[in-house]
Amino acid sequence: MRFSKTRPVKIVQLGAGGTGGHIAPHMYRLLYSLDRPVRYIICDGDIVEEKNLVRQNFTPADQGENKAKALAERYSAVFGLETEYLPSFVESEEQLRQFLTPEVWRVGIYGQEVIKEMVILLGAVDNNKSRQLCHRVFHQARELIYIDSGNGEFTGQVVCGIRQAGRTIYPSIGTVYPDVLEDTDKFPTELSCAEASVSAPQSMAANITAAMAVVSIVYNILALGESTVRQTTFSTKTVNVRPTIQQKKKRRKAA
Repeated sequence: MRFSKTRPVKIVQLGAGGTGGHIAPHMYRLLYSLDRPVRYIICDGDIVEEKNLVRQNFTPADQGENKAKALAERYSAVFGLETEYLPSFVESEEQLRQFLTPEVWRVGIYGQEVIKEMVILLGAVDNNKSRQLCHRVFHQARELIYIDSGNGEFTGQVVCGIRQAGRTIYPSIGTVYPDVLEDTDKFPTELSCAEASVSAPQSMAANITAAMAVVSIVYNILALGESTVRQTTFSTKTVNVRPTIQQKKKRRKAA
C-alpha cells in the first residue's frame, strides 16, 4: 500500500514503558529526517522506578519522573523537535478521538495548498482493555494507521491496521487476535497497588525487538511511502521475525 511522502504527520503513542521507551529515540530520529511538518505525542501516566532501569529505556537520573515526560524532553531536545507529551493514561474514547483528529495544514510556498495530516496511533500498552479502546476508536475513524505491539518474555507480535476513506484496508489487532477483545483485564488506573506490582514477565530483548518492528513499519510508511507488512511475529530465543505480507493481486489477462 502506498502513502504520501509529503503530508504532515502526527504520531500519538500510548505507552512509554518496555516497548514504548525503545520506540521513542528512533521515532524522534526518523521524524527529524523528514522534510515535512511532524508532531509526536507520547502518553503515559506511570513514573520511572528502579525496577524499570534494566528492561526499559531509562537511567537512574529519571527515577521519580513521569515516563512520557522523561522521554519527550530528552529526545525532542536532542533533535530540536517540539516537546509534546501527556503525563497520564488515555482511558476514554472521547480523549483518544481528540488526540487522533487530524489537523489541517497550509503547505506550499505561499500556503496555498490545504491538506490534512496523516495520523498514526502507536499502541505500546501492556493491557488488553487499552487495546480494546484503540480497536473501537480505530473502527470509528475515517482514516487512521494503528500499529499495536505486544510481547511476553521471549515472543510477541506487531499488527498494522489501516483505515482509509471509512474502510478497513488492513485489520487491526482486535480482528487479527480476537482474544484481545475478550480479555477482561483493567486499565492501569483501575489496578490496586498489589496488582500493579505484578505483571507478565518480559525481557529487554523482546521489548527492543517489538520496538524495532514498529519503527521499521513506520519508516516504510513515512520514508519509503509504501508498506506491505500487515503484521509480524517474533521470537528472541530463535532470533526469528516472521512478517505477513500483503499479496499483490494477479492481473487477469485480457480475453
